[in-house]
Amino acid sequence: MKNRLRDAIKGSRADYTEIRLERSVTSAVSFRGPRLEGATVSTDEGGFVRCLNRGYGWGMASFTSLEGLDAMVARAHELSLAVRLDAPIRLAEVPIRQEDVLLPLGGDVRGVPLDVKKRHVESLNELMLGRDRRIVDTQTGYRDEVVEYWYGNSEETLLYELRPEVTLSAVAVAREQGTIERALESLGRRSGWEAVQGREAQFLAAADRAIALLAAPRVRGGTYPVVLDPKLAGVFVHEAFGHLSEADFVYENPEARAMMTLGRRFGGPELTIGDDGSAAALRGTLPYDDEGTPTRNTVLVQNGVLVGRLHSRETAARLGEAPTGNARALSFRHPPIVRMTNTYIANGRGSRDDLLRDIKLGIYACDAQGGQTYLEDFSFTAGHGYMIRDGQIAEMVKDVVVAGNLFQTLERIDRIAGDFQWNELGGGCGKGGQMPLPVTEGAPHVRISEALVGGSRS
Repeated sequence: MKNRLRDAIKGSRADYTEIRLERSVTSAVSFRGPRLEGATVSTDEGGFVRCLNRGYGWGMASFTSLEGLDAMVARAHELSLAVRLDAPIRLAEVPIRQEDVLLPLGGDVRGVPLDVKKRHVESLNELMLGRDRRIVDTQTGYRDEVVEYWYGNSEETLLYELRPEVTLSAVAVAREQGTIERALESLGRRSGWEAVQGREAQFLAAADRAIALLAAPRVRGGTYPVVLDPKLAGVFVHEAFGHLSEADFVYENPEARAMMTLGRRFGGPELTIGDDGSAAALRGTLPYDDEGTPTRNTVLVQNGVLVGRLHSRETAARLGEAPTGNARALSFRHPPIVRMTNTYIANGRGSRDDLLRDIKLGIYACDAQGGQTYLEDFSFTAGHGYMIRDGQIAEMVKDVVVAGNLFQTLERIDRIAGDFQWNELGGGCGKGGQMPLPVTEGAPHVRISEALVGGSRS
């Protein structure tokens, strides 16, 4: 395959050519209540070519038959010549690499029969169904994938990678006297069969939380000190800040350029935010991005000051900065665009209890059910929460929505605990029609001195 890739690139007439080839094996099992909804195994194969000529735009072609590789290279070259540009596209320099990288498979899922996977998922699903009579429905999903990946470009970078991934999800639905509540747990790793063993406690936790939410009152809306658990803090930094740090958004959007000026202060000296595509075994982790650039830990905010952003080779050249290894594509059917990998708020000091201790009345917001952002404005719904009373966690509450202005909220982060964790969740990130791209978020507990919390009026 490498020789085929090398020959196709050598035969290109374009000034610059890059090719990605992929071959994947995927299996999935899903249950809805006691019913098996699906159990499948599939294979996929194809590639993506990009060509660039001086003074012209990108020409791109995706394909599902490797027999047409040379023709697709010629097509991409022709398409590039059809798009003349006033400002030429430049690519920042990156090191030339020729390497084979085999990520640890963690129990190769390709060697596990589908029936074994089905029985394992069914047993986890039955744990939720049998937990309590009030559990009236469940959704349990399992998916694994192993991708063989080849990348080459006309600068003589040539890579081969073996990319594993596994995800597991649990949704429990509880009902009592007309009230219905749901709770979610999930797992996602760059690993294999070993990662989904011993997950019984997560499935039981989903059932128990759905039951507890039945009796929980709605939170009373108002302005409170709010402590975010690591899951919600991680989703907050991804959605509210991470997308603003993607350099294609910055240079294409005048409002974003004005907001995201390097050197601008966003928070106190305890606040550090970054994106690390090289962290071990996480869903956003890969040795190279889809332009052949090595991934790395990119600090975005250092001690409260904006110091970096996320780049492809093109955006790095446009803004005169270094590539960061953040050009990612969902599959060979898509072009690489600037995307997050594993986004985080760095560790602070102390424990969660230290953050709670001097709060007379506040909210402890946990998990994340969803959220919306528009530039600097955000709104996030927690999976559940608790009242904080006199420095202690008190009763559970639900329908907790934390909203506000991103920059004001970052400035109001007054304490960060030292209990950082990566939130190895399933799901994924969406952008430019590419969804769900595997990512991970991480954070310690974070305290916001004052935040608007939506809820009931009484």
